[in-house]
Amino acid sequence: MSPGCTGDQPQSASTSEGWQDHANLRAFRFSKIKMSLGKTPVSVVNLGRVAYRSALQIQQHYIRQHFDSSNPTPNTLLLCEHSPVYTVGIRPVQYPAEEEQRLKDLGADFFRTNRGGLITFHGPGQLVCYPILNLGCFKKSVRWYVCEIEKTVINMCSKFGIKASTSPDTGVWVGNNKICAIGIHCGRYVTSHGLALNCNTDLSWFENIVPCGIVGKGVTSLSRELGRDVTTEEAAPVLLKAFSEQFNCCLVKADNSCEQTQQTLN
Repeated sequence: MSPGCTGDQPQSASTSEGWQDHANLRAFRFSKIKMSLGKTPVSVVNLGRVAYRSALQIQQHYIRQHFDSSNPTPNTLLLCEHSPVYTVGIRPVQYPAEEEQRLKDLGADFFRTNRGGLITFHGPGQLVCYPILNLGCFKKSVRWYVCEIEKTVINMCSKFGIKASTSPDTGVWVGNNKICAIGIHCGRYVTSHGLALNCNTDLSWFENIVPCGIVGKGVTSLSRELGRDVTTEEAAPVLLKAFSEQFNCCLVKADNSCEQTQQTLN
């Protein structure tokens, strides 16, 4: 729906290919995020390292529940890391079978998706966040939503002392280098896909493509900008705090309501 791109080492749920294999998804435990009554609750689920195909299936599970009036699902943030994978969006640029095979020969998977944007890379050391949100609970505007995601990541980077910004190209940038790719899908105002934040990602994977189809720009990571190793485990609570601030929502552990979770999550 929108321009731009989307986006393994934590303990993980099963990486097999079906949703049923993820019945034991664990709520992500994070600290220093206060619960506030009167705000839209958003459930946080950590998938750990998960196959990209499985992540697509899990997203579809949550999306379907949004449209199931007998069993509606709460707004949800899915956090994960992927094994190396290149994904392309719905923008009208062709990636022939030969190009797909070239990238697979490097040891990565390859998927064609329904998100906005062109080609990007996901892999270990990259924090991927898939918000499955009903924008009717926030604001029914895809443009607004993408801007809020960008502002969330800029806010998060500032908490690390990194000055990030937007540009005419979707995503979040540090100078001419993209630190976070964004690409979404939105159907009937329910969102999927999301953002991919480079933490301590092996950036050499991006050298095999033109990331997001943007010529003359580079990529960077939290680790590169700070000159130290920043793991996804360190970055996740900071991203969640920034998300709760930007969307003015109440982040809760999965299967808990705001009222049940008024204390700080540990």
